[in-house]
Order: sequence, then C-alpha cells, then structure tokens
Amino acid sequence: MTTCDPTLISVALCSHNGARFIAEQIRSICHQSLPPREIVLSDDASSDDGVAIAQATLADCLRELPGVDIRMHVFQNVPPLGITRNFSQAMLQCTGDFVALCDQDDVWHPERLHRMVDVFERRPALLLLHTDARLVNAKCKPLGESLFHALEVMPQELDRIHGGDAFTVFLRRNLVTGATAMFRRSLLADAAPIPVEWLHDEWLAIIAAAVGEVDVLEEELIDYRQHGGNQIGARRDTFTRKVQMALASRGQTHQRRAVKAELLLTRLLQLGDRVAESTLNDVRSKVEHQRFRSQLPASRLARIVPVAREALTGRYDRFGRGTRGVVRDLFESV
Repeated sequence: MTTCDPTLISVALCSHNGARFIAEQIRSICHQSLPPREIVLSDDASSDDGVAIAQATLADCLRELPGVDIRMHVFQNVPPLGITRNFSQAMLQCTGDFVALCDQDDVWHPERLHRMVDVFERRPALLLLHTDARLVNAKCKPLGESLFHALEVMPQELDRIHGGDAFTVFLRRNLVTGATAMFRRSLLADAAPIPVEWLHDEWLAIIAAAVGEVDVLEEELIDYRQHGGNQIGARRDTFTRKVQMALASRGQTHQRRAVKAELLLTRLLQLGDRVAESTLNDVRSKVEHQRFRSQLPASRLARIVPVAREALTGRYDRFGRGTRGVVRDLFESV
C-alpha cells in the first residue's frame, strides 16, 4: 500500500449549478481510503446553492470522520469563465504534489486516490494517469457499460499507451476524460496557460505525453453520471448517428482542429529540446492534415481526388478515425 502523505493530494473540483449532485460527490471524496487534504472548488457563476451545499456537506463529513482533515478553498466566478478557464483556475490554486480532477456530479469509488497515487509513487517519471469509469444514470444506477466502451477504446490503443507511446494515440484522438485523471502538479509548468480552444483534459494529456510518461489504469474507479445535463458526457455512437455525422454540415469543425494543432505545435516548440524532433514532426504533419481538411472544396465531386491522395499518405489513420474520416470528408455537406 502507498505511504503517501495525504497532504500531498489536492482535488480540483469545478461546478456550475451543481446543487443536485454535489453533496454525493463531496461525500465520496471524504470517504476515500486515502483522503486528500485540500479541495479547490471553482464555481462558474452558479445561480443555485451548490457551493453552500458543498461546504455544508464537507463540514458534516469532518464531524462524522474523526482524523480526516480536508480544507476547502472556494472561488466564485462572475461572469463565468467557461469549462477550460474554470478548471485552469482550480488547478492553478492547488498546492498538492498530485492533483485529481473532479466533476460536480460523479461519485468516486473509495480506492480511487489510493490506487492512483500508489502508481505515481512507484513511477517517478509518470506525469499523468487516467482510468476507466462506470457509466451510471442520474440515480447512480449502472447503465451496463464503461466509459471506455462508450468511447470505443481499442485494445491496441491501450497497449500503445502502456508501451510509452501515448502521444501518437492522443494525436489521433483524446482518450483522457478529466473526471478520471490525476497528474503531478509540476506538469502545469509546461501546460499552463491552457488555450481556451482546447479542453483542459485533452491538453494536459497531450502535453504530458510530449514531455514525460502517461499511463492508464483499466479499472472503473469512479461512477460517471449521465443525466442529460452534463456539460461533457459519454455516449457510444450508433450506426445511425455515425451516418448522420458523415452527412452533416462541415461547419467550422476542421478549421477549429487546425487551430488546435497549430497551438499545440507552438507550445511544444516553446519547450525546446525537451520535446523530441520526431514528436514535433508528427505535430507538423497533423497541422498539414487538418489544414487540408479545412480547405476542401464545397463540391463533393471535387473532393474525390484530393481526399484519395490524402488517404494514400496514411494521415487519416495517423491523425483521425481512418476510413470514417475519409467518408466524412467525401460526404459532409458545406
């Protein structure tokens, strides 16, 4: 078992109108087998009494659990900061060596922190660790599938992460859900400030993979609540949904992805020789691929030849969902 001092663990908890579920989440944090000593709660312009409920629940837990000492620091944002900036604020105010990300509406299994910190203690080079989760409904009843199943995570993707090749996996698609993640606070020296064009979890994951080690525990260590009001949820796409997406409007999706890739390249270049040249070249190639996709002509017929040529480069497989991306580029409407 880990010998970690709980004073080294911080929880970055973000909320927005979280009164319905936040008490259950706070209780699950307090009942950890290795409880943290700090919760940084960053509330984004809530109109309910979620913050007061969180504070009262923590006070109740501390009375019920002798020996547990958890401090809560509250930041209330008016006007709202949005998801990325709100989490950035919470993370940057944490003082622990390890930071566990936390959503307002989930429930942690009692061993979550203990299991994850134990891995960090055995692996000094590990910067970020994430896990699977059990999907539950609003009443916390299991939905019969896991987060990784909903995300269609492939065994070969997990194998590559375990094998130290997380960066190329994340360059293709993000597999890190913030609610399941923990990282060393030292990572923020490279990752902050987080561009608002990125979600906090995917940015932390890919920066960590570029400069250090990232791994995954294939265990369900939280209940990830799906209740219809999630700002970010999990859902396995049906075949019908995939067809609808392939025929949907292109909009600004590919332009936004190109901008994100460019921002990543800029940050990695700023980190100097700590980032391998092969990593930089992969990102440069990703930028080219996203720019290509963003500049495809409106005519579906006119896309056939350039998309076929791009497919031959292998970049649809390296930086996206392979054939699915080819089909979308051929059939999406303007």
